[in-house]
Amino acid sequence: MKFGFFTDTYFPQVSGVATSIKTLKEELEQKGHEVYIFTTTDPNAKEFEEDVIRMPSVPFVSFKDRRIVVRGMWYAYLIAKELDLDLIHTHTEFGAGLLGKMVGKKLKIPVIHTYHTMYEDYLHYIANGKVVRPTHVKYFSRFFANHTTGVVCPSERVIDKLKEYGVTSPMRIIPTGIDIQKFERPDITIQMKKALRKELGLTDDSLMLLSLSRISYEKNIQAIVTGLPTIFERFPNARFVIVGDGPYVGKLRCLGEELGIGDKIQFIGEVPNDQVAIYYKAADYFVSASTSETQGLTYTEAMASGVPCIVEGNAYLNNLFDHESLGRTFKTDADFASTFIEYVEAEIPSNEAILKEKLYEISATHFGNVMVEFYEDMIKYYDQRTLEKDTAASIERIKVKFTSLRK
Repeated sequence: MKFGFFTDTYFPQVSGVATSIKTLKEELEQKGHEVYIFTTTDPNAKEFEEDVIRMPSVPFVSFKDRRIVVRGMWYAYLIAKELDLDLIHTHTEFGAGLLGKMVGKKLKIPVIHTYHTMYEDYLHYIANGKVVRPTHVKYFSRFFANHTTGVVCPSERVIDKLKEYGVTSPMRIIPTGIDIQKFERPDITIQMKKALRKELGLTDDSLMLLSLSRISYEKNIQAIVTGLPTIFERFPNARFVIVGDGPYVGKLRCLGEELGIGDKIQFIGEVPNDQVAIYYKAADYFVSASTSETQGLTYTEAMASGVPCIVEGNAYLNNLFDHESLGRTFKTDADFASTFIEYVEAEIPSNEAILKEKLYEISATHFGNVMVEFYEDMIKYYDQRTLEKDTAASIERIKVKFTSLRK
């Protein structure tokens, strides 16, 4: 089959959405399908990219590292028509997403949508939350989702929220999978891990806590930092390593200094993709208190790397870390320090059988398989719904004609 992905975010922009799209594209292509990306221009993009159609765009308000399509839509439609797509999959509710819905309607093919972002968690970026309200998000999300054939929800949190909004389109929970091999990395030796730890000023006895994400308010890294004094009191050799960059770095630094632990926190900045796994492998524990994720790929990346996770729970994560050898979730920010200390002191051994089973569940292979099943189901659903509409329209025409003849 031929699929068209419409998105405002794609590489070289780095984000969970871009990673999810690329992972799915590669999996579908391995299964023999064709995937075409309709997305925004980017000053850092290659001049020519096979299977990628870029439309003129500008930076998005309040998110300067993200872009939105402003023109070139007719050109994109003509290409989509020429490609004879079987299905369109939108990955944004804005520029390219709206275009994808228009193209799908014109071509009379199903339009599937993935609801990647919980927008209520990001309203503070737009005029400090004084212009766009949660009610606006509710109505817009409901309108967009209910005018698609079906919706992919990365986690239980998303499907619950969309039901709360009043979305009635068919929905299915399909977490984004990851390329397990990129994080299992048998080529990363003990010597390489030791070398990185030494570079970070850590010894073999040091306890390395790792955070890896965009550094912004909604990632709630401040909750982790706030809990560190208690952890450092129990484990004086512990250190917190933060990988990533973002607008909240300065405030986190200040918080660390205010708490008197600034010398035990290291800000690494962004690292190349091929080095991310080394940081996971070198860490003793992955930690997070984020409550803004629809799913959170870093959790599954950490799991695939074999590092235990202590993270703030939700329906998705409580199910993901359902065996203590994989990690443990905590309920609230205030529970982080005590949960971490209890978990470390429990000295829970790894369990290869449990990990192997879980790795398939979070793999890109499984992700691709269940997505193809959803596509096939939605194509059948679309065809059935179209037939019902056409039949109803034909019956109505016959009624009108019969009425006119009687007169």
